Amino acid sequence: MPSVRRAAVITIDRGGVEQALARVRAVAEDCGVEIVEGDDADIAVVLGGDGTMLRALARFLGTGVPVIGVNYGRVGFLTAIGSDELEEGVRRVFHGEYMTIQLATLEAQLDGERHFAVNDVVVAGGTPGRIIELGYSIGGEELGHQPCDGLICATPTGSTAYNLSNGGPVLVWGLEAVAITFIAPHALVIRPLVVPRGPDVTITNLTPDVGTAVLVDGVPVGKLAYGEQTTVRVSDQHCVLATLPEVTFFTRYAATFGREPP
Repeated sequence: MPSVRRAAVITIDRGGVEQALARVRAVAEDCGVEIVEGDDADIAVVLGGDGTMLRALARFLGTGVPVIGVNYGRVGFLTAIGSDELEEGVRRVFHGEYMTIQLATLEAQLDGERHFAVNDVVVAGGTPGRIIELGYSIGGEELGHQPCDGLICATPTGSTAYNLSNGGPVLVWGLEAVAITFIAPHALVIRPLVVPRGPDVTITNLTPDVGTAVLVDGVPVGKLAYGEQTTVRVSDQHCVLATLPEVTFFTRYAATFGREPP
């Protein structure tokens, strides 16, 4: 990649990050990189964990600005640089020693509005402890209905989060697909499904006396009354994740979810 001339910096809202920010500024000054705000940047450097990374990816959605993370969170699956390697890692990035990955996002249509998800779209019961019944179709073909606690539509980025904890599949970054996983389905035969770019996923609330909430990246964006629908599809917009060449999806997956050899 070309060397960086202008960089944005996004930080976690936590004490102690001020020192890390000062370290990044010092490296930037040494490398002749200007720290800027807004979309007029060659790259965005995130000081935080996966939550901060997701907010930054959403912030730069559709702009083409790549986002790279220095881990100041708990897991940091989306980050590429350890906090103890900040200077070395950021210096390499500013010198152009990084690679980028196009991350698929989702578009949810609800009440005539479009919402874009970096992580997932979730339809869940609006009343705690109450089972809901959801119908779903893909590309206009009905797949039936299911009593459950909700339904997750996850991007490859979000497949290792709420989707995975509910038994959904892991999707490798770069895939243009959505993982569909029911939350606590009341049937043993229900299995997750991976749908490629193209077909719409339509979810219908079939619960007569219980409303459902629609959440995009964990934020409520609306509700579905009985008989109402939301449509989810793989979006034409992408986020751009930056990483060091040796820090791939599989090295992170092995470090986070793999086992040490005996």
